[in-house]
Amino acid sequence: MKYYDKLIFELSRPGRKGYELPANAFGTDGAAEIPADLKRTEPLDLPEVSELDVVRHYTNLSNKNFGVDTGFYPLGSCTMKYNPKINEELSAMPEFAGVHPLQPAETAQGALELYYNLQHALSSLAGLEEFTLNPFAGAHGELTGLMVMRSYHESRGDHKRTKVIVPDSAHGTNPASAMVAGLEVVTVKSRPNGSVDVEDLKPLLDDTVAGIMMTNPNTLGMFETEIMEIAKLVHEAGGLLYYDGANFNPLLGKVRPGDMGFDIMHINLHKTFSTPHGGGGPGSGPVGVGKHLVQFLPNPRVRKGEDGKFFVDTDDRALGTISTFFGNFGVMMRAYAYILTLGKEGIRQVGPLATLNANYIKESLKDDYLLPIDGVCKHEFVFDGLKDKSTGVTTLNVAKRLLDYGFHAPTIYFPLLFHESMMIEPTETESKETLDEFIDVMHTVAREARETPDEVKNAPLTTLVRKLDETGAAKNPVLTYKALKKNAQ
Repeated sequence: MKYYDKLIFELSRPGRKGYELPANAFGTDGAAEIPADLKRTEPLDLPEVSELDVVRHYTNLSNKNFGVDTGFYPLGSCTMKYNPKINEELSAMPEFAGVHPLQPAETAQGALELYYNLQHALSSLAGLEEFTLNPFAGAHGELTGLMVMRSYHESRGDHKRTKVIVPDSAHGTNPASAMVAGLEVVTVKSRPNGSVDVEDLKPLLDDTVAGIMMTNPNTLGMFETEIMEIAKLVHEAGGLLYYDGANFNPLLGKVRPGDMGFDIMHINLHKTFSTPHGGGGPGSGPVGVGKHLVQFLPNPRVRKGEDGKFFVDTDDRALGTISTFFGNFGVMMRAYAYILTLGKEGIRQVGPLATLNANYIKESLKDDYLLPIDGVCKHEFVFDGLKDKSTGVTTLNVAKRLLDYGFHAPTIYFPLLFHESMMIEPTETESKETLDEFIDVMHTVAREARETPDEVKNAPLTTLVRKLDETGAAKNPVLTYKALKKNAQ
């Protein structure tokens, strides 16, 4: 093992350090000293290493990471696409990054203008009246949207509407968000192609239904062709339509959720509009609503006065405040730069190119992988594992084997409609050459599964970390430095 392949505590040597704290600059009377009752009584027991060792250790770790900047990342429903670096530079501008949320509005006009303009850009793209950018993530946006839904019904004295209909193919956050919002989840069945079964929906619609949560295209990448009929039925029953914006990417510039009949939607700003977001963040989940729901959007809000200046406003009819100040402003910066860079013509190309790439991969691989739903998909599609299942090679085995060839695995075992689901989303930013290489590797893995199945079952074989005991890791996790050090000894 190379010296810098070791863990940081393995590099530790007694007495070695990479820092030296300055002397007390406030005199010797002890006024600036740490009180005795707050001082540690035992050493921190941290690795003792030089600054150079620390820098090399973490630099080498970063080089071992896989990301969209290093390779193809076909995670379905995640839209892990390339994010232009100029957006990162703009979001780091000190004139914006250094703005304090408590400073007077007249000293932050640029930031408020950006917020205001982005609101209107998203409204135009979504076909809705107004957006709030305050939610910090997609799931946070879902919760906010459902709170708007509840506020609407309660403002009308319609307190018995406590049920939300969720398709059985929905993203897992949908029922979770509904439960957190204090609503009861009612499941509507899907047809074999993943679309909502309208006949199963009809008897569920009564005066206790607050609304329905949907994404279009659905989690199988198929467009809901009966969406107008669904909207009509839900509205006639007194409910609202909520659009899960996780799959908004393929619709950009082509179809608007508001035009389909949706009343509320959230947008995963980090997915569709340019922010690197792997590993849990950062994110942003703006929520848009129709004209009849604007009053319920959370405070604070950014308005434009008749004098052209921007100011912060609140509304007594709002559902309240759902985040600290104005949400994740850095993500908004990136999204605004992305939209301005692409312009109307560029935005119109996003959805068609994402759709083209997905269908190209799907059609190229369906001889080796089981395609449960035929037909034109949108931005993503789902295989039900290998076509030839006689050797016992599973979707998990295929995913692990892809790592040996330098590809990140697609989303696996979701949606739950199929036992061996493999959801692939190439996004619009990938070249044909990259797609062809991925297709070739997928064919290779399928051939290996037929000819040398044990090799695939034991994958990964060439990665730094080999096949893990995932059950053991879940039952006996090592979560602290001390535990890791003890195990190593």
